[in-house]
Amino acid sequence: MTLKIESIFNEKSNRWIVQIIGEMDVLTSKELREELIRIFNEKQENIILDLQGLNYIDSTGLGVIIGAYGRLKEKEKEISIINPKQNILKLLTITGLDKILIKQN
Repeated sequence: MTLKIESIFNEKSNRWIVQIIGEMDVLTSKELREELIRIFNEKQENIILDLQGLNYIDSTGLGVIIGAYGRLKEKEKEISIINPKQNILKLLTITGLDKILIKQN
């Protein structure tokens, strides 16, 4: 399984946009964790996870996002999700994470 992560800091909105493409599971979730730590250490600003290109996520991937949510909350910053595919939205809804992570465009 492969995962591609593209992070861009948007100066205009003063937030990170992180595009996640591929599949996030026990083998690839570490890549996202490391990238989120790296960018937040670079600029401690809000993070938007664009999941338009994410096809699959397992509990390990969700754990990475929840962990990042907690770390950012401590610094009074937010992490949110946009553009989840239907299968991922269903998982977020079942777990209740949609209520705290989904931002409507």
